[in-house]
Amino acid sequence: MNGPRHILIVEDDQQLREQVYFALKQEYEVAQAGSLDAALAQLTAHCGADVVLLDLQLSSNGTVDEGFAVLREVKRQVSDTVVIVMTGDPHHETRLRAIEEGAYDCFTKPFDIRDVKLVIARSLERLDLERENRRLRSEVIRTSSFQKLIGCSPAMTRVFDMIRRVADSPATVLLQGESGTGKELAARAIHYQSARRDEPFVPVHCSALPETLIETELFGHEKGAFTGAVAAREGRFEMAHRGTLFLDEVGTLNLNVQTKLLRVLEERQFERVGGRKTIHVDVRLVAATNEDLETLVSSGRFRDDLFFRLNVLPIRLPPLRERADDIPLLASGFVHSYCERAKLPRKKIAPEAMQLMMSHAWKGNVRELENVIQRAILMADGDTLLPEHLPAQVRGSDVPGGPGQVVIPPDGLKMDEEIARFERELLESALAQAGGVKTKAAKLLGLTKEQMKYLCRKYGVERKLSPEG
Repeated sequence: MNGPRHILIVEDDQQLREQVYFALKQEYEVAQAGSLDAALAQLTAHCGADVVLLDLQLSSNGTVDEGFAVLREVKRQVSDTVVIVMTGDPHHETRLRAIEEGAYDCFTKPFDIRDVKLVIARSLERLDLERENRRLRSEVIRTSSFQKLIGCSPAMTRVFDMIRRVADSPATVLLQGESGTGKELAARAIHYQSARRDEPFVPVHCSALPETLIETELFGHEKGAFTGAVAAREGRFEMAHRGTLFLDEVGTLNLNVQTKLLRVLEERQFERVGGRKTIHVDVRLVAATNEDLETLVSSGRFRDDLFFRLNVLPIRLPPLRERADDIPLLASGFVHSYCERAKLPRKKIAPEAMQLMMSHAWKGNVRELENVIQRAILMADGDTLLPEHLPAQVRGSDVPGGPGQVVIPPDGLKMDEEIARFERELLESALAQAGGVKTKAAKLLGLTKEQMKYLCRKYGVERKLSPEG
């Protein structure tokens, strides 16, 4: 964040207040207040502060009422101001009450100013992330259409700008990017930024559908069109009428479906499978691919005329390795949302773990990052995600595969321990990907229910799983 950071010290002990002031003034703009009234006047004069160091015992009788009055007023005026409490009250209940009423941390006097400075620095890092996240969300015009598609890097800023530019155009958009870069989120953002926002958004994941079903899935079928067609059924184009149809992995469509798709784009009409009635539709098409469509055209696997129809407004979604500056924002967002969904206390990410994540290549992009965060939360007993909670490939300690590529230390290793370590990491990764549900994780690993239960008991993860597990 640009500009000086403002800190207000609220402490009736003048000597202590000035000691803290001189310790902080080299790094921050610091104001002082020695009473309830002076504190409120300072807050009004400076429109709040980034951090308030607050003594709870401001009154002469030693009660904490005035201190808590300041705390409540700070949170009322500027809810994201960080309040760090300083108190001589030895009672644990007072510190708990301060945290419950919104304090970020609490120090008991006497304290080491170095500890206070460290907590201030960490609290400002978190404050910056929260403010940046709100800024990104508040940028969205008319709707909250960007949702999880967040970032403040130059690469993502260009994506957001392109989305705004193309949203109201009727032309087809082609989203290009590796798997896990957020192509569907971008497609949804385009839809909800457009005039079609109140009409349906219909996604179709082409690669997930058998080739024999893709045509009827897109265009529907009439009763009796084929064995099992016991009733007429509308396709995704009809479902998306007046709205947006999103075709993900469009490069996997066979040539017959490509031909029919080209006609819809040119004429805005088609017939259901087994039908004769021409159906007219008003659909805005957004397509996505992680393949090079021009290469597919050259090899004869994709129609060149369809490619030109799709490639009217291309947008490239950058891989995560090209926008590493967004990783802290994304990771913190995933921690918050996953802890909230799992009803777990909010956890934080240790700087060492964050540095490892920012250095990782992320072949699976944002989707891989989300899975890693879920795994780390599942494995962490405390309130902090540490490097040891990250999978080996993120820590940079994975063993390369292939004959002759395993590096054995000069002092040797214990094979059973290495196998157990690898087995545990596979288990933890599968559980994280399955959201802690053991039956789903077992399928990912090709295990039976009994084998999964045994491994969970063996590695002590049984107690950490959600009830659905």
